[in-house]
Amino acid sequence: MLRSDRSDRTRRPRRVPQNPGALIGPRLAATLRQAGTLALALLCMTAIGLATGGAANAAEPVKTRLKRALPDESPTEARVIVKYRAAADDGSSARIAAAPGKATAAVRRAQAMGQRHGLALADGNTLAPRTQVLKASGLSSAALAARLATDPDVEYVEIDRRMRAHAAPNDPLYTASPANSPAAGQWYLRASTADLVASIDVEGAWGITNGSADIVVAVLDTGVRPEHPDLVGKLLPGYDFISDANIANDGNGRDGDPTDPGDWVATSDIGSLVASTCVEEDSSWHGTQMAGLVGAATHNGSGMAGVGRHVMVLPVRVLGKCGGFVSDIVAGMRWAAGVSVPGVPANPHPARVLNMSLGGEGACSATYQSAVDDVIAARAVVVSSGGNEGLAVDMPANCVGVIAVGGVRHSGTKNGFSSLGPEIAISAPGGNCVNTDGQACLYPILSTSNTGTTAPGTATFTDGQIRPAFGTSYASPLVAGTAALMLAVQPTLSPAQIRQMLRASARAFPPLSTDTALPECVAPTAAEQTECHCTTSTCGAGMLDAGAAVLLAAANMTVAHVHATSTQVNVGDTVVLDASASRASDGSPLTAYLWEIMQGTGATFANGNATAVVTLDTTVQTELLVRLTVTDGRGGTARSSVVIRVGAPPDDVTTDPPSSSGGGALGLEWLAALTAAIAALGWMRRRQVGADD
Repeated sequence: MLRSDRSDRTRRPRRVPQNPGALIGPRLAATLRQAGTLALALLCMTAIGLATGGAANAAEPVKTRLKRALPDESPTEARVIVKYRAAADDGSSARIAAAPGKATAAVRRAQAMGQRHGLALADGNTLAPRTQVLKASGLSSAALAARLATDPDVEYVEIDRRMRAHAAPNDPLYTASPANSPAAGQWYLRASTADLVASIDVEGAWGITNGSADIVVAVLDTGVRPEHPDLVGKLLPGYDFISDANIANDGNGRDGDPTDPGDWVATSDIGSLVASTCVEEDSSWHGTQMAGLVGAATHNGSGMAGVGRHVMVLPVRVLGKCGGFVSDIVAGMRWAAGVSVPGVPANPHPARVLNMSLGGEGACSATYQSAVDDVIAARAVVVSSGGNEGLAVDMPANCVGVIAVGGVRHSGTKNGFSSLGPEIAISAPGGNCVNTDGQACLYPILSTSNTGTTAPGTATFTDGQIRPAFGTSYASPLVAGTAALMLAVQPTLSPAQIRQMLRASARAFPPLSTDTALPECVAPTAAEQTECHCTTSTCGAGMLDAGAAVLLAAANMTVAHVHATSTQVNVGDTVVLDASASRASDGSPLTAYLWEIMQGTGATFANGNATAVVTLDTTVQTELLVRLTVTDGRGGTARSSVVIRVGAPPDDVTTDPPSSSGGGALGLEWLAALTAAIAALGWMRRRQVGADD
């Protein structure tokens, strides 16, 4: 039975301080804190493990420190930061620096360094004692850093990189605004703060990659409403695997149309549903909501943002009226991953990630485990919501190899409805309300939806009053979308590696001291556990950190990064495509850029297709698949793709104005009614939302 999250308190947990020095020593720990990247920490610890030179080598100072590279560094204008050893004050550089004359000590030290290396070095700013910027012409920053790192007077040298602000998308529902409902907007995607502890920092991930249309995420659910403006151009041809026409509600059984006709259950339906113990309920549009969280059109000036940004969504319909059968679900799993299913056409777009925001009580069955094994063997990642009962984890989330996702509140504590246990791999925001009945919900999960209570109405979004949404269903696609971003930067990652990296990069749960009135979560029993302080044995390794996870996946990899001024334009508009955030694995400049139009017609590159920034001219209504290939100095390549929709602007989406009272009652009553649903034996129930009541 679905449960309610009844807690109504707001907390401000403290962040748990990290102590890398306890593992790797104070000197290297300070270096890592200054470099500020989890990937660098991993590489440094690996290097320590491979060292064979004994204590003498261990005592050697770090000579170079590399920040995350940006590709716009000039191959002929070098700029580095150098820190000299304390012992250098007694050496030749110090004597030259102390020589009489009008030049400053910094200038004379730069001159001395240049003389030893046959370079004309110009001094830059002095940053601290024994630390200054050095510049040179005729070579790259990476080359200059490599040469100066060999100097005995140098403690370390690093490239003086150019950093940029992480750009937020221009989708109006993304930001916090009194004009939005909820006013917090897509709070769960933004950077973690003292108030929004559980937010996943997707902008940190987008600073590395905007995802790629080459990466497909399958959403196994109720199907989708393909006309939703934020899903137009983001959906691949899917399939409907519901074999029972009464459950399918579309007049037939399995077919090639995954459109969601609505999954409402009327009194007259109940007797016709096999072994049904269902109750009356409105259409959920659950699959449309999951699809939006994974891959809604982003930075298109309207609607919401999707975690995966440029990734494509493959709708696989496995749930209808009152849920769906395991046999249909496992068939959909195999097909989604590119595994053949008898009697069903082959899937031309195999998914690398499967999102399954569904489940049912009980241990993982042999049928489910076999399907999971087949999907993982096809190198697809399986992500599933853990369940909404506050009890043990549901299947298929408890199957071996599945990335099971728990739900946490904005404050980082366990959602009262979230199931828990050692099977949970990681937790992510599941949405919650901190206010009383009759008021707008403050922290629900906003996503694409539909106004219809039975048959489809008009496109809309879940919100804080009429259609508030929360549940582990909504936590799962946040993890699935992050996995897709990780695969966009390193497509060779295995499902096991994705799982390991997600867990290794997770943020720690808030400690007990943040709210001593709450208990600590314990192993699941027959009694429901409501809100509690998460532990790593009950809620997974920690809270999802999309930025850290993608950074870890991108370590030591050449990355192609595409930024489009818009992914939705009118005929005759131009689109600027920018690959400036692409980078080579070793931080050196990229040697080649190639832009290609893989699908669509009526568009040309106005200024050629072989530079970091190109302009695309459009002339006809179409959908364009544009691919970028970058090449590094060692001949390595990376690719990323983006879909550009050229045509009339998207239709308006129905939204409800924000309200401080009144509007929440209808939505919360509707949600509360869902909690009366009972899972029938042998059926998989979709993970519907719980309500604060």
